[in-house]
Amino acid sequence: MPAVQSAYDPKDMKFRHLGPTGLKVSVLSLGGWLTYGGTQKGEIVKKCLETAWSHGINTFDTAEVYANGESEVEMGQALKELGWPRDEYVLTTKVFFGTGRKEPNTRGLSWKHIVEGLKSSLQRLDQPYVDIVFAHRPDPATPMKEIVEGFTQTIRNLNLAYYWGTSEWSATQIMEATQIAEKYNLIAPVVEQPQYNAFHRERFEVEYAPLYKQFQYGTTIWSPLASGFLTGKYNNGIPENSRFATNKDFFENTVKSLQSEEGKAKIEKVKKLTTLAEKLGGTVAQLSLAWCISNPNVSTVILGATKVEQIEDNIKALALSDKLTPEILEEIEKILDNKPTPPPSYGRER
Repeated sequence: MPAVQSAYDPKDMKFRHLGPTGLKVSVLSLGGWLTYGGTQKGEIVKKCLETAWSHGINTFDTAEVYANGESEVEMGQALKELGWPRDEYVLTTKVFFGTGRKEPNTRGLSWKHIVEGLKSSLQRLDQPYVDIVFAHRPDPATPMKEIVEGFTQTIRNLNLAYYWGTSEWSATQIMEATQIAEKYNLIAPVVEQPQYNAFHRERFEVEYAPLYKQFQYGTTIWSPLASGFLTGKYNNGIPENSRFATNKDFFENTVKSLQSEEGKAKIEKVKKLTTLAEKLGGTVAQLSLAWCISNPNVSTVILGATKVEQIEDNIKALALSDKLTPEILEEIEKILDNKPTPPPSYGRER
């Protein structure tokens, strides 16, 4: 046996630091939301992780709430069978929503649930620690100081994680947590997991802008393809095996919105993006992912996949991202016509 075991080859993957930390994450990552442990179980989960890894992806994301804990079980089992050296991949999970139990302390961000929820996640994952644990949502019922203390304990005292982050928190809440950490010598969050795609931009590009500038705050973005809308698959209705069809309750309002004038206008934009993508030698899905990658404030783009072929197709966004010149990005902006307006600077830009 060699002195140092290694199973990882970065191939053509690109890497970025996770916000202000020294941790490097692949610019594309793989997550288990609405897939692993739910619609996909067993060998296919392992094959998807293995395919991602074989293309240089080193970062994998899940949460306690995904399939009520089954996502962590499935992904943990796959990681165990693949047997990669633990220091060669980055694993993240999230606590807040719980796993569907009725006892009130099995959800939220009380100190108790932060610690015990993460311990339960690690048990399902069959892992000694995760690299990053996220507060899956803000918790107005728990004092912010308690939340920061709870995550600090998981890192500083219990060695259950190396970093903690937020998901769908407001910039004000993130700032409050950071200030409390500084005041009481606690550990501040370093990364946000927000929704971000070509049709969902305001919070990421405007509200969080001061966090990038002041704290170099990192981001692990979810739904970069707007749950498949930016693949073009919904241009002519709802395909039978699509995410909108297999998760009808979750996407009920989204499906209804496609029939509105706004929804029809978005479909027309996807069609125009499709034409542009084809000119660049790619697909609209690859172009949409490449567009996300082009934003320097994106640390990693979380992919969702039920098939190996989807991952192999999405990986091609890396090469396409190199073709997004300022002129092409401007052409995309004209098609989207939804660039958020930053707050006024009154002529006082630095």
